[in-house]
Amino acid sequence: MNDKLDSLITLLDDPDESVFSYVLDEMVKLDISLVERLEHIWETSFDELVQKRIEHIIQKIQLNDTREKIKNWSNQKKIDLFEGAFLIARYQYPELKLKPIQAQLENIKKEVWLEFRSSLTSLEKITILNHIFYDHYKFKIERNDEDSPQHCFINRVLDTHRGNPVSIAILYTLVARSLNLPVQYIDFDKNPLVGYFDQDLAQLVQGEDCEHHVLFFVNPSNKGAIIGLKEVAYIQRTEGLSEVEKFTKPCTDKVIIKRLIEKLAYAYSQEGNNNEKAFYLNEIAGLL
Repeated sequence: MNDKLDSLITLLDDPDESVFSYVLDEMVKLDISLVERLEHIWETSFDELVQKRIEHIIQKIQLNDTREKIKNWSNQKKIDLFEGAFLIARYQYPELKLKPIQAQLENIKKEVWLEFRSSLTSLEKITILNHIFYDHYKFKIERNDEDSPQHCFINRVLDTHRGNPVSIAILYTLVARSLNLPVQYIDFDKNPLVGYFDQDLAQLVQGEDCEHHVLFFVNPSNKGAIIGLKEVAYIQRTEGLSEVEKFTKPCTDKVIIKRLIEKLAYAYSQEGNNNEKAFYLNEIAGLL
């Protein structure tokens, strides 16, 4: 394997595009560990063609690795929303570690939990969560740069306290769930909501009529504003959804991650020079 890899590397500066096409096809079949070696070659090379080709190869390898990991994640019996968000972040940040991100989430959870009392109502608990999440940590939608890819990665959202409607709704859901609050992500394209339900979530996502089991909705894009069915119906109309659609039905974690990938693909497509990234990410989303 090493001899073959060495041979492929020597062909990186070959001006013949058909040769590079062969090198690319062979290298993307190899393990993600190849990236480290390619990065070293990139750093020590003064050939712009070689550097450009290495960047392309690394991108393809990382996308293939992400696709396989997401595919394996989605095929698990019990899907974990946090793990899905982490895998998307690992696409851009291959060296990213799980524990530091878990620790950041745990810190937010603890600050909220310390304010909880057993006598609190559901609304009071959400009010406390909103205060810590939005007033203390100051998480918000970055309206001036909403379509930046960086706002799709959970590590960056936690570091900068800035995100897009999808990533902020996901983070809000993760914190609320860690507090054992019966919440679920409600799938609106432009403005996803979080529903607070009064029965077993497992039954809800299996297709039960949820309209009579939702207590209220939370709008993560608007500092956790608490709204009712009339306001949700208004959002539904503004997004052009038909009246017969079940706007109170929560979606599965698999669908949530699909929305995050689609948002990331759209963000890359807006950059102009990353259309190939967008194409492959949409392909990955199509697996879910």
